[in-house]
Amino acid sequence: MTPNLNLMLVDDHEVVRMGLRMLLEQTPGVKIVAEAGSAEDAVRLCSLHRPDVVIMDIRMPPGSSGIDACRNIVQNWPQTQVIMLTSFADDELITDAIEAGAVGYVLKQVGTGELIRALDAVREGAALLDPGVTRRVLAMMRQKGESKPDPFKALTERELDVLRLLAEGKSNAEIAEALVLSDKTIRNHISVILDKLHVSNRVEAATYAVEHNIRSYSTNKNERE
Repeated sequence: MTPNLNLMLVDDHEVVRMGLRMLLEQTPGVKIVAEAGSAEDAVRLCSLHRPDVVIMDIRMPPGSSGIDACRNIVQNWPQTQVIMLTSFADDELITDAIEAGAVGYVLKQVGTGELIRALDAVREGAALLDPGVTRRVLAMMRQKGESKPDPFKALTERELDVLRLLAEGKSNAEIAEALVLSDKTIRNHISVILDKLHVSNRVEAATYAVEHNIRSYSTNKNERE
């Protein structure tokens, strides 16, 4: 175990905190510097003790969210790492905890050895999830990625070329010259682009393109798929 590891335990059940303290205090180099029974106390005590790691229950009484406390701690004391400890592998809670800045998500069913290894991993800068949770997160992330809408899906490769140049502030004549097309063809392409993107004019089309990062968007349909 990494020496001089200062921990704070956060759980609304005193018995749980007592059990964690008894387990962890037997580990060389671990020091429990504070305990909290609510999210509000967790934030307050973190400001006083600046622990290296916070082991926090994700579920606490109404108005005392472990996720909110995690977000607050990470924003104010980024050197403090937060491990969420819970009895439930709830999909929504997992993603909420990760988005709040938690670097670990461990189920309460883990043994002492697993918890110590989690602390080691976090102190070494690694993000850690319980193995059972990891599979769920990866599956969710894949599904989320698959369901993310393609902002330019309706456009052909040629229309993407036109829109990219339009977003760079090029005139119709400059776009026509760059693509070796006639001005009339460019005007037709822009008209179709406006219709497909549901925007009113070329300025809105250019704004849409920039907001959706058209510069890094592949014109190759196979690459996008």
